[in-house]
Amino acid sequence: MTRTCVTLLLIMGILAACQNTPTSDRTPSSTSVSSLNDHAGPAVLVVTAHPDDEAMFAATMYRITHALDGDVHLALVTDGAGGYRFSTLAEPLYGKALTNQDIARQELPAIRKKELEAGGRIVGISNYFYIDQPDEGKTENADSVLQHVWDASHVASRLDEILAGHNYDFVFTHLPIKPFHAHHKAATILALEAVNRMDPSNRPIILGSFPTGGMDDVVAGFQELEGYPITAVRKDVGPWAFDRSTPFGTDNRLHYGIIANWLIAEHKSQGTMQLFMAGPAPGTERFWLYALNPESAIEPTASLMHSVNAPPHPF
Repeated sequence: MTRTCVTLLLIMGILAACQNTPTSDRTPSSTSVSSLNDHAGPAVLVVTAHPDDEAMFAATMYRITHALDGDVHLALVTDGAGGYRFSTLAEPLYGKALTNQDIARQELPAIRKKELEAGGRIVGISNYFYIDQPDEGKTENADSVLQHVWDASHVASRLDEILAGHNYDFVFTHLPIKPFHAHHKAATILALEAVNRMDPSNRPIILGSFPTGGMDDVVAGFQELEGYPITAVRKDVGPWAFDRSTPFGTDNRLHYGIIANWLIAEHKSQGTMQLFMAGPAPGTERFWLYALNPESAIEPTASLMHSVNAPPHPF
């Protein structure tokens, strides 16, 4: 581990916020590899398949960057071009026929990256790594994605480079439950394999996340994705959680569901994302410890989530 739980406990009292302007590793001059050293709090890499998947971590990322003086980077595996199916309402906004697949595959990747970085500015994501794999079709078969759709070797190499070039404490992934988009599962599998290839003495802790409000029974029963034992989670500890409905502000009328809503609202090319806007019950962000983590990962994970939950709120 690169930081001890003592460091995580110390950051509980930090009130200063740090929210950097998003940058992409497409332009080397705009990426600060040393930026993690400028933060006293935890360093986190989020690995997702599509622009908008980061919404599941919205409140936790916000707390890490704003309340704990942490730093969050995001590695995006696909180019997001497959989102044209839900772009009807965005066509007049962007002045493009985004539901036309041929047009969308040319235009959507850039649009969705801008939307991603606009949402990232809200929650404090400071750096982006675009791996630009094809966002082809929707399937639940992770094997087909890894073997026939993506250049899995290239993704693995990029994740290796990203992890080696930054001193991360944690990696956040989508919990790879079976009845879900295979791109999410494939991105998580590749992230787990990348962490597993690292020197055990210098690995970040890798967690799987899924918010409440959808397939809760399936999520609660998840142990591992069939055929991929590397995805096994610990059932004897966790999950750790942060409740988006944690109140603050005048008369306690505000909560972190607002942050999730703001982030989701930036993804205007994806009409169905708006259906996940937080209402009176904005849900809870939950994190499971993957079994490949060492026993020593339990205490820092518990300390991180204790700090995320600890007042003052919002920061």
